[in-house]
Amino acid sequence: MKPIFIALDFHNLTELKTFMDNLKHQENLYVKVGMEIFYSEGKAVIEYLKKQNIKIFLDLKLYDIPSTVEKAAYELGKLNISYITVHASGGSKMIKAAKNGVMQAAKDYNYPEPAKILAVTELTSFSEQQMQKEQLVNQKMTEMVTHLAKLAYQNNADGVICSALENQMIHTNTSKEFLCINPGIRLASDNKDDQQRVVTPQKAKQLGSNGIVVGRSITKSNQPNESYRTILKEWS
Repeated sequence: MKPIFIALDFHNLTELKTFMDNLKHQENLYVKVGMEIFYSEGKAVIEYLKKQNIKIFLDLKLYDIPSTVEKAAYELGKLNISYITVHASGGSKMIKAAKNGVMQAAKDYNYPEPAKILAVTELTSFSEQQMQKEQLVNQKMTEMVTHLAKLAYQNNADGVICSALENQMIHTNTSKEFLCINPGIRLASDNKDDQQRVVTPQKAKQLGSNGIVVGRSITKSNQPNESYRTILKEWS
């Protein structure tokens, strides 16, 4: 089944472990480790999750000159995780460099396969108006996202991070095998919080999502296990 990534947006490993106890009976778990917990705990959080046989999407959104990104991707690739992210706006050479980094790490450490590179198009917290005003991009959101997705596809990324509303457009302009992983997922009863381009798990599935990222709908729930099961039911 296509993954549901639980966004582990916690301050420290103690909080994370307490939360994960709620899901200890769930099988085939996928999680997203973001900047907050990784910058707080570093490799310790990765090691803990790997011991639980949990598949990891490390979301650090690399963005720098190509040589620096290649070295950083190599170091992250050494962790033997499933996915890492870069910013598509870093350009063709940077995206290729990230792919080279994880491939070299997998080769050097004899891993079965390298981490997949997912390129962030436009953040789902960004509206079209904000993009045009603050980034001075005189395009529609759909045009900008498509452009960045094609750039990522042409330069060896495995997929993109995008709104589910953009999946069909991206698959049409790249490939059905090119991954569209969608944050901005909420249950119909949930608050949108700081997200702008949101859909339900069921709608994301209908729109051809290859995976969804769900945070507060699960992590802020009074019954995280039940909330996860509700999302899993919609998704599957």
